[in-house]
Amino acid sequence: MDDLSQVLRIRREKLDRLRERGIEPYAYNFDATHRSSGAVDSFEEAEAAGTLDEGGHAGMVRVGGRIVAWRGHGKSAFAHVEDAGGRIQLYFKKDVIGEEAFADLDLTDLGDWIGVEGPLFRTRTGEVTVRVDSWTMLSKSLRPLPFGKVEVDADTGERTVHSGFADAESRYRQRYADLAVHPEVREVFRIRSRVVTALRGFMDGEGFLEVETPALQPLYGGASARPFVTRHNALDRTMYLRIADELYLKRLIVGGLDRVYELSKDFRNEGIDRSHNPEFTMLEWYQAFSDYEEQMDLVERMCLHVLDTVLDTRTITYGGKEIRFEAPFRRIGLVDSLSEALGTPVADLSDAELRARAKKLGVPELEGAGRGKLIDKLFGELVEPDLIQPTFVLDHPKELSPLAKPKRGDPELTERFELYIAGMEAFNAFSELNDPLDQRERFEAQARLRDAGDDEAQTIDEDYIRALEYGLPPTGGVGMGVDRFVMLLTDQSSIRDVILFPTLRSEE
Repeated sequence: MDDLSQVLRIRREKLDRLRERGIEPYAYNFDATHRSSGAVDSFEEAEAAGTLDEGGHAGMVRVGGRIVAWRGHGKSAFAHVEDAGGRIQLYFKKDVIGEEAFADLDLTDLGDWIGVEGPLFRTRTGEVTVRVDSWTMLSKSLRPLPFGKVEVDADTGERTVHSGFADAESRYRQRYADLAVHPEVREVFRIRSRVVTALRGFMDGEGFLEVETPALQPLYGGASARPFVTRHNALDRTMYLRIADELYLKRLIVGGLDRVYELSKDFRNEGIDRSHNPEFTMLEWYQAFSDYEEQMDLVERMCLHVLDTVLDTRTITYGGKEIRFEAPFRRIGLVDSLSEALGTPVADLSDAELRARAKKLGVPELEGAGRGKLIDKLFGELVEPDLIQPTFVLDHPKELSPLAKPKRGDPELTERFELYIAGMEAFNAFSELNDPLDQRERFEAQARLRDAGDDEAQTIDEDYIRALEYGLPPTGGVGMGVDRFVMLLTDQSSIRDVILFPTLRSEE
């Protein structure tokens, strides 16, 4: 029998013994009065006010948490339990809780959830502690959590935790265990929640209306990506998970809702890497009577609002590099910056020459790529990695932007920007194309690209064209990758570190 099987057997035996002693190992509820941090605060407040009793105790508390540390000393024992507020020390003494309840402690293990009641005091080492008067089992842990080893420097008292859960894929697959043993992971997702709240607060404050559009669609569009395909049995038709919210949101602008936004899950049937997950969170918004210039200003203000609200700083560190959010952000032209990187004006290079340059650099997935996609792939290889500070990349080739208006003064380009931070695209925006005849031509050009082998090219959406024929006012629109923005703010190198349950290969 291996070590794990032995541990599982022993824990199961303890479960049986708890029941034999009349102890229910899986409670229905526990009426806690404080989280651990609140209990500590209440003691310190009483201590500062001079209201402790003669024994140095503050008032009674009831705290529930998971046992994360234990040490016994004959007739007494110390433990630490952890809850959403942090951790707090417990002190068990046989002559306080009684011989039987003290003996029952032998049936507990690290990872068990327990509830305790008792007054607070400060130990000789200075730690605020619950002197347990009574305790109850809340949930017996039958499988040991992968707690790491803790080393304490004898001179400085500094604690170093060596994780017992080092394999990244196992941590993603068993996120519940990852969260249980890594407080810093829990903090990442608390920050994520605050980021989403700050984004909503900003959009609401700007007068935008939050809306919901279909995730299951009869025709996908709004981005260049492969969709997930499913079948609706009752309607007997093929359906798609949305790859973007864009076309539905712009329909709402046509209908007279002049500022709309949606925080949504989108799905793209693509590869997985450090900045891509097939299921991801997008914030998209559209504003009537606006263009991409105005949206750049809005994006700058949004970034600063989130940083101020969530982190209380406009300087972050990502991957060891300091990133400063100082408005106005830097602005560069896509074609101009690529020409500089190539050492030759892009306009002077044929499609064949662009393809040859891309092949020489080892750029993948070139089959069926038209001129616009070749430019995009070369830009991604030669320019993107150096865009560390917040940088707006402006004016993309028309072929890459079938939903954007032509650039004023240069109709071969479009009024589009992407905001790059730390070498990653975080925002994408257009002066939205509102000419239905031009839009049809763009869709037809995309259809030709699909016929030539580009399976990420967009399809013709007749209903969307019909909506444009009713009249779309001048509109600026932006899509934001929420996951990537959270990566930046929490200094996480992989998108899977900011998605609670990322997409993974099948477990072997």
